[in-house]
Amino acid sequence: MKQTIRKWMLRLSATGILSAGFLVGIVMNPAILYANQTTVGNHTIYHDAPLNEAFFLLLGDALSSIKQSDLYHKNIALDICLDDGSYYPILMEKVRGRAFGWGFSDKAVLKGTLNYEANTIEKSGYKWNLSQLIAHEATHCLQFLKFGLWGANPIAGHPHWKWEGYAEYVSRKVGAQQNLVSRITQKIKQEQADPDGWEITFDDGTIAPRSYYQGWLLVQYCLDIKEISYENLLDDTTITGVMVEKEMMRWYNRQIECSL
Repeated sequence: MKQTIRKWMLRLSATGILSAGFLVGIVMNPAILYANQTTVGNHTIYHDAPLNEAFFLLLGDALSSIKQSDLYHKNIALDICLDDGSYYPILMEKVRGRAFGWGFSDKAVLKGTLNYEANTIEKSGYKWNLSQLIAHEATHCLQFLKFGLWGANPIAGHPHWKWEGYAEYVSRKVGAQQNLVSRITQKIKQEQADPDGWEITFDDGTIAPRSYYQGWLLVQYCLDIKEISYENLLDDTTITGVMVEKEMMRWYNRQIECSL
């Protein structure tokens, strides 16, 4: 009886290992589930539907954004996986949970209704700026490629605000969004108007989750105002979100007083 149970356990373990290996193989090789792939520089775009000029323009904006990151290097080659008919983004959602996208290894995956002309991706009635989302997920790839599997989230367990906040910092570092004082003011006003809301809404109608937005503020304060490098910020476990927020708000209040 014991031998029979042991045999079944070994068979089940072997089946589980084979299934997991099969799943990993598909996740790491999106070409299996896409009809088309298009090369843009070093990068490969996986898609089912035809790409238009609007897509290539917003892709250019996204790639320009990540070049501002200290983690960027010119030889980086990304796989950008679109949600335009392939089962691959559905599979990723089953594996990773609901989200607008995921960035891991060299894969930037999107999940939502794409509108290239409007530069948006929509999910559950909310819209994210599409070029900025591509840059956000691509930044996670930069983090992974810099710090490795064991040094990247979720395995490394870096604080959410440091990990997601940096992806927001890089992807949204454009125009008026660079003004830290204005963005803190925007956060305060929207939270006062809707204390229970989960998002911050921008002028163009796109959103950022409030936790991501808060991380963005804190990372920008550390990097731009305190002039701490991102690697040092990530490594220094004594720098907490609560501590940075208190210091940032004292700085913010001084800026407001000086402007009056």
